[in-house]
Amino acid sequence: MLYEHYSGPRRVLCYGDSNTFGYDPIENSRYSEEQRYPTVLQTLLGKEWRVVEEGLPGRTAIFDDPTAEGMNGLQLITPILLTHAPLDTVTIMLGTNDSNSCYSSNARMIARGIVRLVKKALTTDCWHDAANPDILVICPTPITENYYRNYPRDPFDSGIDKRSAGIAAELQPLLAEIPHVRFMDAGKLPEVQCSEFDGLHLTGKAHVALARVLANELQKPV
Repeated sequence: MLYEHYSGPRRVLCYGDSNTFGYDPIENSRYSEEQRYPTVLQTLLGKEWRVVEEGLPGRTAIFDDPTAEGMNGLQLITPILLTHAPLDTVTIMLGTNDSNSCYSSNARMIARGIVRLVKKALTTDCWHDAANPDILVICPTPITENYYRNYPRDPFDSGIDKRSAGIAAELQPLLAEIPHVRFMDAGKLPEVQCSEFDGLHLTGKAHVALARVLANELQKPV
C-alpha cells in the first residue's frame, strides 16, 4: 500500500464547482471561511481531520467548456487527487454546470457522467487505505426558477431547472451498484437551499447547514 505508513489527520477533499468554492451571488464575491461549507466542516471535525477545498466556479462533471479551459472535472480529478494524497474521503458535488444548454445534456447523461468521474476517482492511487476508498457523492440542490429573473440572457436555457432537478433520481440507483460510494441528495435537506437572489448558488446559511450534515455523515462508520 502506497500510504500505509501515513499517520496524520484523516484527509477529506471536497471536489466541486462554485458552490464548493463558496461563491456569494449577492456580493459577487466569496463567502468567508466562517461560512463556506468545507471550512466550516473543518471546524466541526476538528484537528484530527484535514479538509481540502477544491471548488472551481464553472466546473462540470464531464464536459469541456467551449469558452474556458480546465473546467472538465473528469479530466482534472486525477492530478488533483494525487496532489492532495493520501485521502480518506472524497466528496463530489457536481452536475449543476453540466445542465448548461450548450452541452445538449439531460439528467440521465449528467448522472452517467458523474458515475464516470466516481469510478475514475476510485481507481486513482490517492487513498490512505487502498482497499477501502470512500467517496460521498452530493447531488446539488436543484436550480430554481429565480434563476431566470437574474440571468435572462445567460446560456443556461429555460430547461435548466428541470434538468438539474432530475439528476438525483437518475444518479442514486447508478451509485447504489458501486462499492465504497455513498450518496446524499442536498435537494432534500430543508436548510440547504439556493439563494432567492439567483436561484443557483447556496446561501451562507445553507453552506453552514450542509457542513453540519456532512460532519455527521463523515463521522459514521463506513
